[in-house]
Amino acid sequence: MSRAVEETNRRLLRARDAMDRAYAQPLDIPALARIAYVSEAYFIRTFRATFGETPHRYLQRRRVERSMFMLRETTRSVTDICTAVGFTSLGTFSRTFRDIVGQSPTEYRHAAKQVAVPTCFTRAWTRPVNFG
Repeated sequence: MSRAVEETNRRLLRARDAMDRAYAQPLDIPALARIAYVSEAYFIRTFRATFGETPHRYLQRRRVERSMFMLRETTRSVTDICTAVGFTSLGTFSRTFRDIVGQSPTEYRHAAKQVAVPTCFTRAWTRPVNFG
């Protein structure tokens, strides 16, 4: 791996880490590209080539993963969880959740049962693998 590719990957990881930390904040491509010190078009293109999905899809998946946890572990309302993970519209949240998980948030909550296994297994089992 060349030094330039290594530096690009490091910058992309920095932007992805920012998405992981601040997934509930309103993040946009210009802000993420600034974190990675690259142009917006280059950021989108290289992020997809490196991680296999666009930055927007990655951020949506992270938000849905967090909402899945909150639906399983809390009694907060779906609307409250929607806004807590960074979605601004309940309709967009429900549609995105269904696209990724295959169920509505309410159906997911009812289907989720407490299982006495380590959290890492639960995360691996419930992590959405396909999108779109």
